[in-house]
Amino acid sequence: MPIRWDSLLARHVARELHQGLAGARLRALRLHAPSRDLALLFRDRTLLWRLHPLRGYVLVRGPVEPDDSDVRLAAEVKRVYAPEDERIIRLELLRTRGGRAGLDLVVELLGNQWNALVIDQPDRTIRHVLWTRERPRQQVVGRSYAPPRPSARAGVDAGLTVDEWRAILVDVPEDERARMLVRRVAWTSPLNAQALAGAGGAHERAERYDDEAPAAPGDEGPAERRGGDDETADGHALWTGMAAPGASPDPVLLETRSGLQPYPFPLPGAPWRPADDLLAAFEAFAAAEPEEKGAAAAILVGPGLLSGLDDAVGQAARRASRLAAARTDAEREDPAALRSAADLLLARYSEIPAGASSVVLTDFEGGESTLELDPAVPTHENAKRLYERAAKVERARQTLPGLVAEAEDEHRRMRAVLERARGGRAGPDEIRSVLPAGAARSGGQGVAQTRPYRVFTSSGGLEIRVGKGARHNDDLTFHHSAPNDVWLHARQAAGAHVVLRWSGPGAPPARDLEEAAALAALHSKARTSAVVPVDWTLRKYVRKPRGAGPGTVAPDRVRTLFVRPDPALAESLADR
Repeated sequence: MPIRWDSLLARHVARELHQGLAGARLRALRLHAPSRDLALLFRDRTLLWRLHPLRGYVLVRGPVEPDDSDVRLAAEVKRVYAPEDERIIRLELLRTRGGRAGLDLVVELLGNQWNALVIDQPDRTIRHVLWTRERPRQQVVGRSYAPPRPSARAGVDAGLTVDEWRAILVDVPEDERARMLVRRVAWTSPLNAQALAGAGGAHERAERYDDEAPAAPGDEGPAERRGGDDETADGHALWTGMAAPGASPDPVLLETRSGLQPYPFPLPGAPWRPADDLLAAFEAFAAAEPEEKGAAAAILVGPGLLSGLDDAVGQAARRASRLAAARTDAEREDPAALRSAADLLLARYSEIPAGASSVVLTDFEGGESTLELDPAVPTHENAKRLYERAAKVERARQTLPGLVAEAEDEHRRMRAVLERARGGRAGPDEIRSVLPAGAARSGGQGVAQTRPYRVFTSSGGLEIRVGKGARHNDDLTFHHSAPNDVWLHARQAAGAHVVLRWSGPGAPPARDLEEAAALAALHSKARTSAVVPVDWTLRKYVRKPRGAGPGTVAPDRVRTLFVRPDPALAESLADR
């Protein structure tokens, strides 16, 4: 079952993350929308957010090498915090290149619509999003970020007096008290409201409350069923101890009916286990779910590498199938019969009319044989083809059984590693060991020496790929880019193809586009000009004319930018 979040849990998780991450250098983001996973790839560690509605936890792992599909984002963590009484965690990031304004990484933990967004400051433009949402708030790349409405509940500063607390609960039936607290009082939630309402061992009933949904009608018992002043004061004291800005957490794993629940404080009436801290509590939660643990490890392998292995497994299966079919075809044909037919054609050469598509001949045993012919070639050529076919069938019968066995073994071996990788039991080195040369689409070790481009990162965090020369330009454009990436080239000047990685709708942000254009100008023969026109279009509108030389392409739907080739900009954006 998923972990449930409230504002107290968000506050104390953010504080723990701040203690561990302040000053840490971020290299890249790995956003995997299908599984709703976000990995922050730091130089010395990896922070993995599992934001699917059935998960909802955060783990710390060792460093991971960025993948080609990751979003390069050179930045340093300035601060991690949770807005008061909100289920939101923000990481304030300072770019370490380009001297531009900062970024916010926002993790929203609201209801079952958890999401993560990278937001430009100060204009609040969404640069990256884990998964696109149109409603109730638009969360789309290129749009302005609209945060949830801030909490309007009383006591955000934990300053509610016991009398104010009593006034909120006065004349409220006992069965409605927990729900009333969730509606009116900051830092309360379905996780803690029953304990705060003074219901003791009835904590488990709080799980049925959902502050995202309309309240269901409750029992309207008589006023005599309400607890006394002492019980109310105890609830207020418990709330004050948890909600106070400087409250020290006492992390635990609550044992609820739906499973383990990390929480910063034990709650009266709820069984619990101690935890060293909240991150350790999340680890314990993941360890109790073996499938979750394996899936989390698989995400860190890298979608590019897993995708490459998945493709390679499919190719191996198809190869084994083709070889098996060829073996079956070879077993159906008799090389001796093919040679006998060829001998018969040559022996009865004079009886065969030119241009015949079939002929009936008396064979060497006195019977009749019907032979199919290619009418476009003479009889001796048809005989030659039969001899060649007989030799090919004999070779196939000798070699194909071994090739089929080898292909099937390779497919089984690769499929076993893929299953292990998906379960988190195979690492990048094991995956690469079974991949054919060139099959991995990963940014891991060894790829940098062979990839046909240099990597830069725009000040907005977008990856820019610059071809390493004419013979590599085609490879970059047609094998290392996606259809919606932006393709750039200096107009009427020899130079590198440049690809700006882009998955959003429409054009990318103007600043990132200009930086990519400046790199295209700098890596062209027009680099000494004061201003260089650079053409750009989406990569899907670039084609390779038949017979064209290396690096020669025909772009369509082209637009032009005029930029200054600035070596200092290239230095600041270089991926080190």
